[in-house]
Amino acid sequence: MPDALDLIAPAGALPIGAEWRTMEASAEIVFPFDGSVIGRAPVSGRQESLDALDAAEQARAAVAALTTAQRKAILTDLTARVRAEAQRLEDLLVLETGKPRVDCRTEVNRTIVTLEATAEEVSHIHGETVPLDLQELGRGMIGYYTRKPAGIVIGIAGFNYPLLLATHKLAPAIAAGCPVIIKPAPNTPLATIELLAITREILDAHGVTAAAAQLVNGDPVVGETLVRDPRAAVVSFTGSAKIGHLIAQQAAPRKAVLELGSNTGFIVAADADLEAAVDAVLRGGFYANGQACISVQRVVLERGIAERFSARLVERMRELVVGDPRDLATNVAPVINAASGERIRAMIDRALAAGAELLTDGPGDGAAAHLNPVVLGDVPADVDVWCEEIFGPVVCLTAVDSIDAAIDLVNDSRYGLQAAVYTASLETAFAAIDRLEVGGVVVNEIPGFRSDIMPYGGVKDSGIGREGPRFAIEEFTVTRMAMIRPRARG
Repeated sequence: MPDALDLIAPAGALPIGAEWRTMEASAEIVFPFDGSVIGRAPVSGRQESLDALDAAEQARAAVAALTTAQRKAILTDLTARVRAEAQRLEDLLVLETGKPRVDCRTEVNRTIVTLEATAEEVSHIHGETVPLDLQELGRGMIGYYTRKPAGIVIGIAGFNYPLLLATHKLAPAIAAGCPVIIKPAPNTPLATIELLAITREILDAHGVTAAAAQLVNGDPVVGETLVRDPRAAVVSFTGSAKIGHLIAQQAAPRKAVLELGSNTGFIVAADADLEAAVDAVLRGGFYANGQACISVQRVVLERGIAERFSARLVERMRELVVGDPRDLATNVAPVINAASGERIRAMIDRALAAGAELLTDGPGDGAAAHLNPVVLGDVPADVDVWCEEIFGPVVCLTAVDSIDAAIDLVNDSRYGLQAAVYTASLETAFAAIDRLEVGGVVVNEIPGFRSDIMPYGGVKDSGIGREGPRFAIEEFTVTRMAMIRPRARG
């Protein structure tokens, strides 16, 4: 694996304004598997956030004036360049996130798909005519609306999929004609800084100011300065519900697009293919070390198959390979840091104290961030391991008497991002689609299924607004209505 410092971004500098600005401060970036320092990331402060906003504001008119052809060409070239850098970006993601290599490879591939799809969407940004003569006052008038860039976009990403999450903000902003300022999670900024370095090289090659795409990195004050500033037209945030709610308050009355947490429900009906459903929990509950907002968390089983399902799941848990994320065979590696590991262990302990059953060997007694995958049975619905987001390699099981009860139990949550149902019945599938209070319902596949072109987002405390190239472009643009009377009335 190449050295983590094998970067094209200038050492110790951040892309602020049209240049790379050297930062006095820096922070260690640690490989979660063994705690080794893989590099240092430059850290900015409040002033750099203000400077980035100044530069974005100065670039706003020029970026908005880019033609459809220019924006498409920039994104097409960016896609090709990221594809060429795929292996290096994958290696970097393994080191800074500690996710298994297979998951980092998936992240890079999805990033490429997202860039490619966004390039295609540029030529589909359009408005429509409006029949103003529905009202007598509009008789003889022509009405239509177009979409215009909203202005400066602030993109704040989480640590679990840093490259992909940043791309879902960066690419639609360029497509919409908006300057964008990205703030990565402080413990996983390196791949995102590389993405910005590549983007700015592409912008320069097309004669566009590099201030169209900037990045700041630091503590919450760095992000808060961006979010509170009235020049920030749209804030797009991916992260926890707690921080998302705070960001929405800080950004008001300007738009906030929030992709927040969940405690994903997974219903298994009595008529389901049990082996396929068990396989889905293995695939969908522990990828990315369980650090995905749509990973399987709450498994709700119809009572008739609950015992067989639980026994088979526990039996097959040994298939999961726990180890070094650099190894392509590894399925589960340490979580992002010791604090996360300690939080997850405490949630498990509280569930066991409340009467849940430990169906596997438990998280283990090693280093705090090193957790074995865990399955809990008979989990009470009022403990936090059930009703809050775990964000770790833990799956909870419970049994109910009917599909109606299963849907009600999944809905009994402050979250609503995605959910899944395994069933052989179209009636059950459509009942779930109709009644589950979530942004997306998956039938006979893991709830973590996400096509990067679909509208993706949640309801309730799981957020507001939608990602996906077409839908993010709509979030980053505003309608401008034209109302024309061809001949003025006397």
